[in-house]
Amino acid sequence: MGQGRRKKGRAIDGVLLLNKPTGVSSNGILQRVKRIYFAQKAGHTGALDPLATGMLPICLGEATKFSQFLLDSDKRYQVTAQLGVRTNTSDSDGEIVEQREVRVNAQDIEAALQAFRGPINQVPSMFSALKHQGKPLYAYAREGITIEREARPITVYENNFISLEGDMLTLDVHCSKGTYIRTIIDDLGEALGCGAHVVKLHRSQVATYPSERMVSLELLETLLEQAQQQEIAPKDLLDPLLLPMDSAVAHLAEVNIPQALGDYLLHGQPLQIAGAPLDQVFRLTIGEQRRFVGIGQVNDDGLVAPKRLIQSNDS
Repeated sequence: MGQGRRKKGRAIDGVLLLNKPTGVSSNGILQRVKRIYFAQKAGHTGALDPLATGMLPICLGEATKFSQFLLDSDKRYQVTAQLGVRTNTSDSDGEIVEQREVRVNAQDIEAALQAFRGPINQVPSMFSALKHQGKPLYAYAREGITIEREARPITVYENNFISLEGDMLTLDVHCSKGTYIRTIIDDLGEALGCGAHVVKLHRSQVATYPSERMVSLELLETLLEQAQQQEIAPKDLLDPLLLPMDSAVAHLAEVNIPQALGDYLLHGQPLQIAGAPLDQVFRLTIGEQRRFVGIGQVNDDGLVAPKRLIQSNDS
């Protein structure tokens, strides 16, 4: 059935660490990157608010099969909040709902931050993309409807006080998946008795990805233009910026399959392999080259079974 017609673009696989600019949606950025790379398939790994900047890993091609691992990974943020002003969205894109006098110092903040470290239960904002009956909460909020939200367990590994300049408070936060920094700031503002909202939010880390590998949209567009001027294939300049797709699962244990058994595995057959971790998903590699082919887990029969395999363009 018209396969050729459906697959528009290149079968390019890898992870791009995009440094998202402020004022645009994560999905808007994703579509632009997909166009620049002329990729068949692309997905991001946890949206950033339009206001936010920083690391947005974009998975291209077969790497999209592992984007869930980046969604589930820890993140690090630098956040600047304005004290004394509370908004309905908990950031400066929202409407002011309350203004109060600020009478706090660094010691007050340090003391209040204790409650925002370690395992905590967080009630997500009505202006979050969490779904209720298939519709995001922010859609209800815009209609003036409030839905009861359940508190969700999150972990804040670090919540460091950086500075207080006038009414502007800056923190550095390392947290688990599903943490809303806006909500931490709103709750902290209430704990301090003055209210607060986010004015700047920068994500500096996702999983263990190095921030120095981040690239800007401007750079991608410049390289695309350069390729057209020099009459070379854009991929020659763009593809070296991609990280390998197994970088999304670099934290998983590796189970190496002997070359002779590789084909069985690639056809979905479970194999008897000694030493595979029993209760977790692991990376699958084949042969002495340790070619990454996907992820697997031990099945009920104690065999190594593929869970998600990549389709190799050259196989």
